Amino acid sequence: MLLHERNELRYYQFDIFSKDVINAVFTRQGGVSPEPWHSLNLSISVGDEPERVAANRVRAFEALGRDPASIHDVWLVHGTDIIYADNPRPLSEPPHKADILFTDNPNVSLFMRFADCVPLLFHDPKKGVVGIAHAGWMGTVKGVAEASIKGMQARYGSDPADVVVGIGPSISVDQYEVGEEVAARFREKYGADSDRILQMRNGKIHLDLWTANVIQLQNMGVEQIQVSGLCTASHLDDWFSHRAEKGKTGRFGALLALT
Repeated sequence: MLLHERNELRYYQFDIFSKDVINAVFTRQGGVSPEPWHSLNLSISVGDEPERVAANRVRAFEALGRDPASIHDVWLVHGTDIIYADNPRPLSEPPHKADILFTDNPNVSLFMRFADCVPLLFHDPKKGVVGIAHAGWMGTVKGVAEASIKGMQARYGSDPADVVVGIGPSISVDQYEVGEEVAARFREKYGADSDRILQMRNGKIHLDLWTANVIQLQNMGVEQIQVSGLCTASHLDDWFSHRAEKGKTGRFGALLALT
């Protein structure tokens, strides 16, 4: 990923996407929120004042030359439901509950918020489609990456071999210790591949969400995948981390749109 700085904002962009795509994963820097949401918090569900969150969102959108009113976002519920955003979300209406967003409308800016869970960014250059998915451990074990590709096939006729995917900053296997109950669900889903996902370290089980999602994508026929390799829990200067900050933190945003 390539790091950019503009108007005190720091954000990363995948270089795997074509020039037909505007993409950014914003760090926590460059906003107006105080501690513990310092400073570019983009979620109103964590205790920050809505006015500050709105100001932060405007900063993020304007840094990329996007109209804040073009936003289409969702209320995340750790599932596999999909919203096909044909138009921006009316800001007077509450967002739908879902963890996958797609659009083929260049006037829509897809936007999603994270703080350790895995951002999955999709682009099908042949069909002119972009999408974002939210893959925490629960969404991953439910198959959110698989559901995303199936949704692209069903709605847009996408060929998985054409789809390009960026796996954004999120908690790494080094920082992600899980219990036996979670590990058992991954063993059940992944079978022999679970040995690539679950690692024993000093008697503790660690979960590799990056590899887990790569396996799902590859099994669906996706060949073009870029993993950011950026760990949110290890770099609190740049990222919000729900685990490392014990839940008292904000959410960073990912934006994706067609030009």
